[in-house]
Amino acid sequence: MAKTYTVIATAAMGIEGIVAKELKALGYTNVIVENGRCKLQGTAKDIAILNLWLRTADRIKIEIGSFKAYTFDELFERTKKLPWSEYISENGQFPVQGKSVKSKLFSVSDCQAIVKKAIVESLRKTHRIQGELKENGPLYKIEVSLLKDMATLTLDTSGAGLHKRGYRVGQGEAPLKETLAAALVLLTNWRGNWPFADPFCGSGTIPIEAALIAQNIAPGFNRVFVSEEWPWIPKKIWDEVRAQADEKATYDKEIQVYGYDRDGRMIEIAKQNALEAGLSDLITFKQMRVEDFYEKRGYGTAVTNPPYGERLGERQEVKQLYQVLGQVFSQEALNTWSLYLLTSYENFEVCFGKKATKKRKLFNGFIRTDLYQYYGPKPKKQKGEMSE
Repeated sequence: MAKTYTVIATAAMGIEGIVAKELKALGYTNVIVENGRCKLQGTAKDIAILNLWLRTADRIKIEIGSFKAYTFDELFERTKKLPWSEYISENGQFPVQGKSVKSKLFSVSDCQAIVKKAIVESLRKTHRIQGELKENGPLYKIEVSLLKDMATLTLDTSGAGLHKRGYRVGQGEAPLKETLAAALVLLTNWRGNWPFADPFCGSGTIPIEAALIAQNIAPGFNRVFVSEEWPWIPKKIWDEVRAQADEKATYDKEIQVYGYDRDGRMIEIAKQNALEAGLSDLITFKQMRVEDFYEKRGYGTAVTNPPYGERLGERQEVKQLYQVLGQVFSQEALNTWSLYLLTSYENFEVCFGKKATKKRKLFNGFIRTDLYQYYGPKPKKQKGEMSE
């Protein structure tokens, strides 16, 4: 029977529930949702699956151990007792990061040094090594996190954050993280059966994530993960998981995805990003002002992340922009469209001229935002079509 691990999928605040839904859709039922993360039991193969498939999680980590630590001696001794040799190879590199919140051991640098020393002693003993460890092999990133004197030691299996899909060759001044863009799309329940548009597409992140979702393409399919170099996750597992992901993708599914922006330079960047993602034939990008946004395609979904007006001099301009947007979406042709808009602008509904059907608090980086959701009528089912 395959060895199981306590696996943690970290997430931005407000996204945890979406990550949990993703996990359940992948077939995981033992999911525990906590602030900033979801926990479950999984095998080495599950670690590969989660890295490859989770669209809204930040990282996939393994919990090595968790215990109370009020003194540096406790932190050292309890860290040393953990089975580090089961994870870290003889020549493994293992930098230690740390954080401490409301704990007696508040010096992060001291905690990092003590954990590092404890792991060194543990590995020397189990690997029977005299002298210094070489640390010239695979990378194992360790984190010691102290919260209210509870120390948790984790091992990062992802490497670069999961938002780094590998397709972004260019971006604007305030790019939306791919993970948040995917979350916005998943919240709409749109899966490619009717048109999708982003009237403020910038570098194209939302339309690209929408196309990946519609064709069921694993977001991590074209990137590598730090744990691919670890001996205890065989290469055949990664090959198998990627082959299964390739089989599950619906590359031939016809979709209508559109991205518009008034900045022609951003449209060119969006086209390059879509090309890098292998989606250039599926997404139509066009330079266009929001006041010219007009659709004749019946039902549709619009998801967008417009300017917020965070800088004082921009607030009047953004206010006018939202007023124009409200006029655009009051057109009869757009009565059947649903709109999902993310902004930190507090008086958005007043400017837009209509109260949202629903609001959801989300964080775009460190900016507290609201997702304003305006629901159009549900599209009529086509003959033989199953509900979403």
